Amino acid sequence: MKRYRSNAGGSNVRRWRVAGIAGVAVALVGVGLGVANAATSAAAPTVNCPQVAPQLPAIPATAKAEVERNLALLNTQIQEANKRLATSQGEGGANFIQNAILGPLKDKRASTIDRIAISIGRTAAKPNLPVDSLATCGLNQNGGGNAAPEPTAVADAPAAGATSAAAGAATGVPTVNCPNVSDTLPAVPASAQAEIERNLALLNTQIQEANKRLVTSQGEGGANFIQNAILGPLKDKRFATINRMETAIGRAAAKPDLNAEGLSTCTLNANGGGNPAPENTAVQAQDPAVAASAAAAAAGTISCPDVTINVAIPASAQAEIDRNLALLQTQIDEANKRLVSSLGQGGVNFVQNAILGPLKDKRFATINRMETAIGRTAAKPNLNAEGLSTCKVVK
Repeated sequence: MKRYRSNAGGSNVRRWRVAGIAGVAVALVGVGLGVANAATSAAAPTVNCPQVAPQLPAIPATAKAEVERNLALLNTQIQEANKRLATSQGEGGANFIQNAILGPLKDKRASTIDRIAISIGRTAAKPNLPVDSLATCGLNQNGGGNAAPEPTAVADAPAAGATSAAAGAATGVPTVNCPNVSDTLPAVPASAQAEIERNLALLNTQIQEANKRLVTSQGEGGANFIQNAILGPLKDKRFATINRMETAIGRAAAKPDLNAEGLSTCTLNANGGGNPAPENTAVQAQDPAVAASAAAAAAGTISCPDVTINVAIPASAQAEIDRNLALLQTQIDEANKRLVSSLGQGGVNFVQNAILGPLKDKRFATINRMETAIGRTAAKPNLNAEGLSTCKVVK
């Protein structure tokens, strides 16, 4: 009988040998890649950016947190650019780094530096930072450099510095000088008092905002900057506010002409000073009865022809005739009320189109109904509806 030797053990040995060889190969490849990566990292350039923090003025306490966040963001942008330089080696052509890394980095830095200046300018003089040069970064060709050049902790400005905007307004920075509106107001109806006082307070607020803008925008723009960016918009706001006051009074009294065009124009106190709140925001309300009487006198009254019936009225039509005669008076009373309540509204044709015209139509229909009522049991009269329906305003 032939005996056969099992090769199972030999097969396992061979498999372990193959696995061992493969493992060594993988390890060697891994070492090789690690060396390659180390070489790549060592050779990768890094960005070299100017420091922004040393260029900053004293930081108001209200702006400190925002300035520190943006300084930290400048560091993050540098670190992201360095990472992109390392991972993109060999990509693109000669201008790849400029177009794909340094250019976008400059744009990000410019926006961040602008935000820093704006945040300071909200409560102090806005710094004029050389944004273009501070945003432009170069390269450390052999790596290295400072990946976080910005100190992200800034000291609060001294207490006096925090109020430098207000102090500046009194020591050389111009302030706005606006005409007083409250002194030109007529008697204010009680129903308009609250709205008038709100708008007078708004005029003061507009002046204060313009003064603040004069301080924080020092050095901005050209020769016409103050006129175009501050005095012009202030005039538009004041004009709208004064118009609202005229309308508020006109709802319950004669609408005044407050000279919105003249009172909305402000000038400058070249060396500061002036009154940032010239308007007295408390007004005395007019007695309602006096206001109503004044409004009625200003509006006038509606005068209509008498409707006279010169024919015998059948008994069956008498009640309907009486109702329609009373309705004619009601229509006049309603038109007079509308005349007073709409005083100052619309243009030159408002009273004719909105009050007298509709009143004429109502009267014409009412007089026609009276003719018809009589005509049911007698000869239908011609009461001259066309002539008797036309009314006018008498002052």
